[in-house]
Amino acid sequence: MLHYRQYKSDPANPWVTLIHGAGGSSSIWYKQIKEYRKSFNVLSIDLRGHGRSRKGLWKKDDSFVEVTADVIRVLDYLQIKKSHFIGISLGTIVIQTLVQEYPDRVTSQILGGAVIKLDIRTKLLIGIANAVKHIVPYMYLYKLYAWILMPHSNHNESRLAFINQAKKMCQKEFIKWFALTKSINPYLRSLQLQANNVPTLFVMGEEDYLFLSPVKELVHKQPDLNLITIKDSGHVCNIDQPETFNEVTIQFIHQIHELLLGQKKVQVSS
Repeated sequence: MLHYRQYKSDPANPWVTLIHGAGGSSSIWYKQIKEYRKSFNVLSIDLRGHGRSRKGLWKKDDSFVEVTADVIRVLDYLQIKKSHFIGISLGTIVIQTLVQEYPDRVTSQILGGAVIKLDIRTKLLIGIANAVKHIVPYMYLYKLYAWILMPHSNHNESRLAFINQAKKMCQKEFIKWFALTKSINPYLRSLQLQANNVPTLFVMGEEDYLFLSPVKELVHKQPDLNLITIKDSGHVCNIDQPETFNEVTIQFIHQIHELLLGQKKVQVSS
């Protein structure tokens, strides 16, 4: 089973599950845990091959579906029936897959630095990386991508956090995760058709040049989705601007929780 950390506050409080991005680990939520645990029961998970989770879990044809099954096994073990999910970067693809495969387990999804479409620049970078991934050490590729994705001085902390965590991976695990990027755009489009009425909030940095525009287009087409952009922030907005990130995500979860409580009261009274 995946490595996890849980922070229990009160059985009456909702659960919030945190899913990190590629190369990261549960430690990237160090600016959220203290605030979240005041209002929520918190679960943070290391995805397969990341952090302190086991290496070598991959089978030949594993996809994001198998990755999400890993997450569900942790929830089952801890007897968590339902949770709000918060993700960053690649973690948002995992959460969107959870919504598609296990909608009854997801109370809401908060997608930070969301990946919902790859533009021509990103596809070019991935194409180059796929061509040389067996030759070039993965940390060279990861550092290059991190600098392209988080180029500004105010991104230094988030960029270094992900690079330092990525050093704990191995080449084989990196290659397995990178294999999931093949034909990713059609898969991402299918996820957007499977929101399953799960309340959704996108939280994006205004300087997230590779991924912000597709999110804006999607929210414009689907007004039931919510988007908040954060100033002076890049792709990893939970580290670049943690106070704002914490405020808007906590507020959103409280709103959903109160709405659900109101619905239960109406059902009981009727």
